Amino acid sequence: MQEYDVIFIGAGPGGYTGAIRCAQLGLKTAIIEKYNTLGGTCLNVGCIPSKALLDSSEHYYNASHTFAEHGIKLDNLAVDLGQMIKRKQEVVDQTTKGIVFLMKKNKIDTYFGLGSFVDANTVKIARNEGGEETIKGKNIVISTGSKPMAFPSMPLDKERIITSTEALKLSEVPKHLIIIGAGVIGAELGSVYARLGAKVSFVEFADSMIPTMDKTMGKELQKAVKKLGADFYFNHKVTSVVRNGDEVTVNIDTPKGEQMTLTGDYCLVSVGRKPYTEGLNLEAAGLKTDNRGKIEVDDNLRTAVPHIFALGDVIRGAMLAHKAEEEGVFIAETIAGQKPHIHYRLIPNVVYTWPEVAAVGYTEEELKELGKSYKTGSFPFKALGRARASMDIDGLVKVLADKETDEILGVHIIGPRAADMIAEAVVALEYRASAEDISRMSHAHPTYTEAFKEACLAATGNRAINM
Repeated sequence: MQEYDVIFIGAGPGGYTGAIRCAQLGLKTAIIEKYNTLGGTCLNVGCIPSKALLDSSEHYYNASHTFAEHGIKLDNLAVDLGQMIKRKQEVVDQTTKGIVFLMKKNKIDTYFGLGSFVDANTVKIARNEGGEETIKGKNIVISTGSKPMAFPSMPLDKERIITSTEALKLSEVPKHLIIIGAGVIGAELGSVYARLGAKVSFVEFADSMIPTMDKTMGKELQKAVKKLGADFYFNHKVTSVVRNGDEVTVNIDTPKGEQMTLTGDYCLVSVGRKPYTEGLNLEAAGLKTDNRGKIEVDDNLRTAVPHIFALGDVIRGAMLAHKAEEEGVFIAETIAGQKPHIHYRLIPNVVYTWPEVAAVGYTEEELKELGKSYKTGSFPFKALGRARASMDIDGLVKVLADKETDEILGVHIIGPRAADMIAEAVVALEYRASAEDISRMSHAHPTYTEAFKEACLAATGNRAINM
């Protein structure tokens, strides 16, 4: 029986990143993956393929709506969804093969099959190609991720009533796509198909898009997505989803207590994700999940059994690939005897619509709830030369700073390349910079990041130069 210093069950971003760091630290490492490709949800049916389709659909939308203004004339423009899906899959295949290369490079043993606990140190692998194998680990890390969630009133058939997984490989552009949930996944995939010509309707139980983010971001994103022709039904509750042939009917309770229906050819259920721990046989290792299906861990990400760790979507916190990556490295370094840290408040959140949305730190609503004295500074992209040059003028940068000390407490961006711009804000918060600090740093002109500087100037006494 093979014995390892560390065994990772699950090869998503947290698992494979943690495994690589373990190997770098000289630990004999193995990784077990239920599916036949590495990379988990993120690389196979999540982050990477959705970004590929988002980019393809944005190219088409620009070709059909803005190229003429740029002086580019096109004839007979058409959507080839099959080619978009094919390119998306090629991106996925290249990326997952890259993870295989990294496992070999770092001498990490890879097992393809369902891993389950025999006891607290032993894992049985039901190999995908048949047969079983058992391995032992001094330390074991549960990194099995999550899967789309649905309610009994929304029976998934994965053909017309679908999850994000099926939405990434449709064979046709929907005529009317009804999306239950206007959070990150719904917003991104709704954007894809709205750009390609689908009628899109969002039905959201909360009162805004991306309801967990700063309210200003939700309002601005709604304005942008509405330009694509989308409809929104906020504070509406879905009571049932019924398929009849190629038609899907969504029955809804309105805020006024009335009933209404929406009918489309596809319904995307994007009401969140839930931890995936089925088949792990946690009880054999002395573990159990809480009432939300999550595995409880301490501040060092140890479970109730000290040499068994857990990370990513199966534990508390945001379900983000880069959060899981940080936790994978944290666990590896903890096992190696180091003293790593993660500042969870400073893990950025991103929505890859166009304009993109990105945020780090506190929202304004959170600061109000805490009774924290704060000030704000905002700067719109339409006042920025670089944004006007590229015709990307939707959105703004919003900075929240401590009213007394000027320390930046939160940064919220909706605009072009917000996903990349937020990294500067993360650095600022990590080093506890003030709005004045950022406002005195030289930002290249013309760039999108000037909007961050201008928002900081606005926060330090209404000093924005270009507004």
